[in-house]
Amino acid sequence: MAQAQEIFPVNVTPLPMSANGLAATELRPWGSFTVLEEGREYKIKRIEVKPGHRLSLQMHYHRSEHWIVVSGTAKVVCGEEELTLASNQSTYVPQCTPHRLENPGVIPLVLIEVQNGEYLGEDDIIRFQDDYARSQGK
Repeated sequence: MAQAQEIFPVNVTPLPMSANGLAATELRPWGSFTVLEEGREYKIKRIEVKPGHRLSLQMHYHRSEHWIVVSGTAKVVCGEEELTLASNQSTYVPQCTPHRLENPGVIPLVLIEVQNGEYLGEDDIIRFQDDYARSQGK
């Protein structure tokens, strides 16, 4: 019997793991994120934003983002548009577009972020305004 060959080569970067074997979570002043999967030109994150907190008004030169709300309420600024998203709703953030994510609710906001682009490093963040006085890429 012939062995099955992989038709589409998989180029997935191993994720940093915590002591319990799960993907490592990075804490931020506004909440946290966990990289669930990363491959060539894409990254998938689980993002949690604490009630009453928001991320910086920012943009990325090298990536676009899709946000899907899992639970909670998201207030989104994307370019000149402002919208409110609930569970199972989503939005697209084009590359080079100023954007911000906020949790105006009383429960944690949980969303899945899918990044696409030629470079997906955390240092591709241009901050225009930040509640926590952070520098680029932090």
